[in-house]
Amino acid sequence: MKHVLLAAALLGGMLTACTQKNVNNNQNNESMNTTLNLTQEWDKKFPKSDKVDHKKVTFRNRYGIELAADMYTPKGAEGKLAAIAVSGPFGAVKEQSSGLYAQHMAERGFLTIAFDPSFTGESGGEPRRMASPDINTEDFLAAVDFLSVQDNVDPERIGIIGICGWGGMAVNAAALDPRIKATVASTMYDMTKVNIEGYFKSEDSKEKRMEKRRAMAAQRTEDFKTGEYKRAGGVPAELPDEAPQFVKDYSAYYAHERGYHERSGNSTDGWNVTATQSFLNQPILAFSNEIETPVLLIHGEKAHSRYFSEYAFEKMTGKYVEGQSAKEGNKELFIISGASHVDLYDDVAGVIPYDKMESFFRENLK
Repeated sequence: MKHVLLAAALLGGMLTACTQKNVNNNQNNESMNTTLNLTQEWDKKFPKSDKVDHKKVTFRNRYGIELAADMYTPKGAEGKLAAIAVSGPFGAVKEQSSGLYAQHMAERGFLTIAFDPSFTGESGGEPRRMASPDINTEDFLAAVDFLSVQDNVDPERIGIIGICGWGGMAVNAAALDPRIKATVASTMYDMTKVNIEGYFKSEDSKEKRMEKRRAMAAQRTEDFKTGEYKRAGGVPAELPDEAPQFVKDYSAYYAHERGYHERSGNSTDGWNVTATQSFLNQPILAFSNEIETPVLLIHGEKAHSRYFSEYAFEKMTGKYVEGQSAKEGNKELFIISGASHVDLYDDVAGVIPYDKMESFFRENLK
């Protein structure tokens, strides 16, 4: 029996090694055949820069899901560059905020990719419009895999930027993967925290959580009966006067020309109703206090979501600060005076601190 188990283990190891070799070979080939339908025309919500070269690339995560990304390379760049992977916000696509951040950072000398997470945008994964703390954190790690094997990238100088809900994923990725040498979380949401306890702990009770679990369980039954996943609906274009200001801000961006994109769930019919079911039991910042590499948390002073970055800073450093910038070791909370959550989505308000991000990455990706 022992010989059988040993043989099985050895065979499994050989199969894993062979499979991994094939995967790695494919990952390093940007021209590999893709199963994705990639748009070739420029359909971003920001103008194309003449300071960078742009192309579409694809890569797979460890679940076999093929991800689509835009790669931005500084024109005339030579040698091995520091690289940055960007994603977010939650429910957005790379043609919106993440592409904007990526292009700006490429203008400043970094090779960057802005990618669509699994199940969204041009990336693969079925059913569409699903989310997972594990898989979406893995998407960042897969982006690091891809960047690590590019001929013009220094694998020892890779950072990531997560925006909104993907800010939390980025911090979680930094806690998992020491290959990530520097992390920025901009206008961060902790999607597990907001699902577990609601905004400002308004639903932080066993009863409220159980109510959500029952509702999602019932929806799963209904979805199975109909054979379709019910969508929650995107951000509405028209809102009553009494709607919260942050909802009006979301609408001004996602539902109108400023940020509307046909592949964005927030701009169209939203996530599946059951998309965030697994978030109810999985706090993603649980081990953020063990992150050894630098993290920069950026948030607007007037953002309804500011407390997520304050919470993350406290988790990482043990120190709580409210409404002000702070630094403890290599962890920094940077508060932008007068800025809202959505002000950090694009350049309309002119407050995204590109200079701050550039200096942060230059200092830590060297």
